[in-house]
Parts: sequence; structure tokens; C-alpha cells
Amino acid sequence: MSLLESITFNEAGLVPAIAQDAATGRVLMMAWMNEEALEQTQETGFAHYYSRSRRKQWMKGESSGHVQKVIDMYLDCDGDTMLLIIEQTGPACHTNRKSCFYKKRQDDQWVNTEEPLK
Repeated sequence: MSLLESITFNEAGLVPAIAQDAATGRVLMMAWMNEEALEQTQETGFAHYYSRSRRKQWMKGESSGHVQKVIDMYLDCDGDTMLLIIEQTGPACHTNRKSCFYKKRQDDQWVNTEEPLK
């Protein structure tokens, strides 16, 4: 079975992809991939995703320079979620933070745990 045949894409033809920092193990972001994004990722060695809002492919860092070099890829047991082990250049989040996961639950509210990079 090929790599693509092993993946269970949702009804929109997408699969969630979690980007994890290879050096720290920190989860940096989650984005969506379609078959084309997965193929481009394999061909280039850099993470490509599908933007649901813009309805188009994009390479992480194509405008910011904050690229994600893919070190390894994993598929979960159900075949419906990808894990990309990456080397991140610059911040991963569009808010200029290292990770998109910077809001922490504290009592009944979300508290920012990280300030944007300067």
C-alpha cells in the first residue's frame, strides 16, 4: 500500500498535520494537508499545507521565511492524523510566537504564556 493509500483523508480530502519541533518536542502548530501538499512535502523536504480559508496550497514560510524542514513523518494508528517532526526556522505561529499553542487554561480563562518575538 502506498503512502497516500494509507492515509484516511476526511470528506474534504484533508488530513490534520501536527508540526512538532525535533529539538524540543514542543508542538508548534496544526494545519491541514491534502494529497498535493503531502506530495510537495515529500518532494521538497519542507512542510506544505492546504489553507481552507484561502483554498490553496502553501509552503510554510513562503512569505515569512519561517520554513519547516521535515525530519520525519508519522501516521497515527487510525491513519487520519499526520505528525511532522520538523526543524523550525523562526516562529511557527503567524502571531510571531514560537508556537501556536501559547494560550493556557487558568481557572475559567485563557492566559497568554508567551509574548511575540521581536
